[in-house]
Amino acid sequence: MNGKLSRWLYITIIVIVCILTAILILTACAQNIDTQYLRIHIRANSNSQADQDVKLQVKNAVTEYLTPLIEDDKTIDCAMHTISSQLPALQELAEEVLEENGFYYGASVRLCQEQFPARTYGSLTLPDGIYDALIIELGSGEGDNWWCVLFPPLCFVSAPSGDFAYKSIIAELWEKYVAN
Repeated sequence: MNGKLSRWLYITIIVIVCILTAILILTACAQNIDTQYLRIHIRANSNSQADQDVKLQVKNAVTEYLTPLIEDDKTIDCAMHTISSQLPALQELAEEVLEENGFYYGASVRLCQEQFPARTYGSLTLPDGIYDALIIELGSGEGDNWWCVLFPPLCFVSAPSGDFAYKSIIAELWEKYVAN
């Protein structure tokens, strides 16, 4: 009986150590969450209704342009490379949308790291922190802005209605294995 008891005790200890290791790994991943996302931030020239409206038109053009380019990217490094190679085209696209709507104040586009506040996308909440970001600044960039997550593509998944839906495999896995 002593041999059976010590074997079960040994197995129980191994199972507990494995569970605790998995929890520690998942916790470490959760604490480094901001390094796994590429955010997008489009800043309007001002808060006038016209500037806010054209900001949304730029957003729509950018999401339509980037969706097929990033949909196959599996890592943030791939997404950063894809976006980096498209910066001149994105600036040209933003300026084209502005000019088609009678705005000639220009746009600037860059990849950088930037502070973002906490934000919830469906069931996923990203904590405040410094994130890699695609910044599109329209004119002075002093107006209200629009932001979302470019990678994984939380804002860049087409919904049946033609709008964009918030969806992420990472968010679904997070919800399934960590949040519950």
